[in-house]
Amino acid sequence: MLCACKVSLDILGDKWSLIIVRDLFRNKNTFSQFLNESSEGIASNVLVDRLKKLNELNIIGYERNPEDKKVKKYYLTDRGVDLYGIIYELQDWTIKNVDFNPSDNTSKWDELNTLKSKAFVISKYKNEYKKLRLRNFGF
Repeated sequence: MLCACKVSLDILGDKWSLIIVRDLFRNKNTFSQFLNESSEGIASNVLVDRLKKLNELNIIGYERNPEDKKVKKYYLTDRGVDLYGIIYELQDWTIKNVDFNPSDNTSKWDELNTLKSKAFVISKYKNEYKKLRLRNFGF
């Protein structure tokens, strides 16, 4: 028998997997965007490994860019979209318990979170991503 917490940590227990998921919610969807537009500075070999792992776990998928077949455009599957609740909880816990200098995105998120319910915020981000995925990928 296995503990559900252990199983989820085996899948998502490194910071890079959730950073990639977070970035997909922020409309980053290519290797170069993950590599160059995130302030965390992921190494290219780590990025390749995590993208492969997340794809194998059906958390993300990809389509090849029709104009340049070498470029993959990544998206969250419904399974990946369901991870937003975890991102919400991590951000909420950090804001409440850790002294740090928040990014503009974190500050905006915190403002919304103080005005609206947890359920509203989670639903909003998940639904916005699904609309984005529909526009960019057709589903």
